Amino acid sequence: MAANVAWREGSSASTLFDAALATVGQKLSRSTVQIIDGRRGAGSGVIWRAPGWIVTNAHVVRTPRVKVHLPDGRKFDAELVARDPDNDLAALHADELNLPIAEIGASTELRVGEFVIAAGCPYGLRGSVSAGVVHAIGPVGALGDRQWIQADLELAPGNSGGPLADARGRVIGINTMIAGGLGLAIPSRDVEQFLRRVMLQKRAA
Repeated sequence: MAANVAWREGSSASTLFDAALATVGQKLSRSTVQIIDGRRGAGSGVIWRAPGWIVTNAHVVRTPRVKVHLPDGRKFDAELVARDPDNDLAALHADELNLPIAEIGASTELRVGEFVIAAGCPYGLRGSVSAGVVHAIGPVGALGDRQWIQADLELAPGNSGGPLADARGRVIGINTMIAGGLGLAIPSRDVEQFLRRVMLQKRAA
């Protein structure tokens, strides 16, 4: 795990690991938002790209405008620009300035057995993180032929749309659901392709 954690005399390996995990978790949480869609409840999202582009799951948002809450206490409205139910992705846009953008990693370089971290707002609790390892990368039974990052970490209602990151805090997927006891995430490669299409269509409109 890459993190700026200094060795101190008497420090154990487990202590350093815990400190590194906390550092990566804090980094990841800064660009993770809570999304509130009217009376339907809340989910999570990732501030993916400037200026003001936020990615989440399609099942998290259904109305034209939603409320976004940042970990630093800021709240603002965001517009639903595109929603793709087939791939369970949605793109939001906000005019808010100085948003903390996530560092995006390459999901194509992810390997089975790698350590991963999920962030989100389970049960409305902002700034929550959980950790595990990649169990598999590929299709999941009845969910069709699409690729999923499958990780043995805990997800709960409210985690949907939040980031899955590698040990350096680089976002490599969007957490979507639990299946067979594993957390499933949409790879960052697919998210990037989706968002590029959305941004091109918005510019052409």
